[in-house]
Amino acid sequence: MTPDENDLWFLPLGGTGEIGMNLNLYGHDGQWLMVDCGVTFPKPGRVSADGTVHHSGEPPVQMADPAFIADRRDRLAGLVITHAHEDHIGAVPYLWPLLQCPIYTSRFTAEILRRKLAEFDLLHRVPIFVLDAGDRRQIGPFDVQWLALTHSIPDPNALMIRTAAGNIFHSGDWKLDDQPLVGHGYRKSTFTDLAEEGVVAMVCDSTNATVAGHSMSESALYGGLLDAIGPAKGRVIVACFGSNIARLHTLAAVARATGRYMGLMGRSLINMSSAAKAAGLWDTADSLIQSSHFGYLPREEVLAVATGSQGEPRTALRRLASGNHPDFELEAGDRVIFSARAIPGNEEAINALISQLEAMGVDVLTAESASLPIHASGHPAREELEAMYRWVRPSIAIPVHGEEEHMRAHADIAEATGVPRRLVGRNGDLFMIRPVPGMRRQIVETGRLGWQKQELTRVF
Repeated sequence: MTPDENDLWFLPLGGTGEIGMNLNLYGHDGQWLMVDCGVTFPKPGRVSADGTVHHSGEPPVQMADPAFIADRRDRLAGLVITHAHEDHIGAVPYLWPLLQCPIYTSRFTAEILRRKLAEFDLLHRVPIFVLDAGDRRQIGPFDVQWLALTHSIPDPNALMIRTAAGNIFHSGDWKLDDQPLVGHGYRKSTFTDLAEEGVVAMVCDSTNATVAGHSMSESALYGGLLDAIGPAKGRVIVACFGSNIARLHTLAAVARATGRYMGLMGRSLINMSSAAKAAGLWDTADSLIQSSHFGYLPREEVLAVATGSQGEPRTALRRLASGNHPDFELEAGDRVIFSARAIPGNEEAINALISQLEAMGVDVLTAESASLPIHASGHPAREELEAMYRWVRPSIAIPVHGEEEHMRAHADIAEATGVPRRLVGRNGDLFMIRPVPGMRRQIVETGRLGWQKQELTRVF
């Protein structure tokens, strides 16, 4: 099955009908363009594509089955990565040997990608092209432009994909944050200009389509975090996503205001901050101490930022809760702050971790229990989706990056803002955007591959 010069197709292999594991394909004039290549993490009891039933402990990551495009890799023009979150970039080191195509992305994302590829001995094999917001690049028959938007990670980009058969706006993950603190912002004119040019389809993030109002700005969290950390008598440990460099800057400002020393605990946090420094996105005024120093400081001078906000096994916070972290042991009166919300499916693991901490006499504060905001979502709520549809004015809305409930709510928003056609599908559906807009059919039986790194390096 190959698209001709009159065809413009969209084929999601992952991330449509679920949150995570994004892998999208666009087909036109005999070639395919891949957008994002991410992972998800299986839950206990879930069966992988290899038939393995996962139990508690650390399971292998899972990713979309790439067989459809791997069988056509001679027609794969390239892979574009919108940003550096694991559900958009994490599968690249696993799947690139099957794809063997050039990769195009922004500077910060390239920094993260290079570190991942180095672990797989792929760094010098993979051609990576770094683009800035506003840049355009011809990738096969696709003229791709990087458009600045905001998200909970530096340098996210939406894409305008221009072809002879029509133009597609691919949002990636986004929000409208007028003060993102770190990285580029956005301009309304960027998207209203697209409407003047003409957009046949808008493929867009549905994560918070059921949430009323407008997402909160990262810049609004300083007061809430100061209120949560300032009165604490013992150590303070903040669990958050390591990719949120803006949150780390806010915490560093709170550390200065409260007379605490801040350090990072967990490999992903340390790796992200290092990449931010390499990409010129780290405020040099924000100095960090080594986490090994925490055990020698008075408890009231410690502000540790740790991995493990989703209750993941073997993360820094889980090890602290288990009493087997080498840097220090938690004591009654210490405070743990979850500056993150639960990703759907992780609630059970997070609640078990909170119960374990509370049994130790640790004071636990979550985004739900805090009196002031301590977390801001990185995804658009209804008002932001409405605004984007009014700006871009596509002929077709294709909700992605969400479960059925989120995508249906997203389609309703698109209809209310005047979008003539809304197509809600799932992984494996072929969306025929041109020449017969509005049609879709299931053509790929998608699955999830549950590979360990060592298995892949042996197979490839």
